[in-house]
Amino acid sequence: MAKENRSTDQLISAIINGIEDVKGKEITILDLRDIENTVCDYFIICEGTSNTQVSAIVNSIQKKVSKELKDNPWHTEGLDNAEWVLIDYVNVVVHVFQKHVREYYDIESLWGDAKTTVIETSY
Repeated sequence: MAKENRSTDQLISAIINGIEDVKGKEITILDLRDIENTVCDYFIICEGTSNTQVSAIVNSIQKKVSKELKDNPWHTEGLDNAEWVLIDYVNVVVHVFQKHVREYYDIESLWGDAKTTVIETSY
């Protein structure tokens, strides 16, 4: 179990680094482990200012995780219009939004019972 936690922590760290490399905004981690019947352990949510930046964030995350952990997502969807891209790493699901789409769906409120961690960025 400790090894699984370590690998999940490494995955989250690599994802956050990938987002920060291309200046993704408003990074939030939702810890879903204490909520019953969830599909994964963590959501990582961030936003880009355009579909170009959303695509760049997704590419950066995938390259970082692949290089550091030799892991690929189980599933990715939403790249065609790049307004909301979901990257599924099984235990960790990443949501990369454009701001207006993030505000509309408001995932943080839907999962209001989750422990929330906001990542401070320096840019």
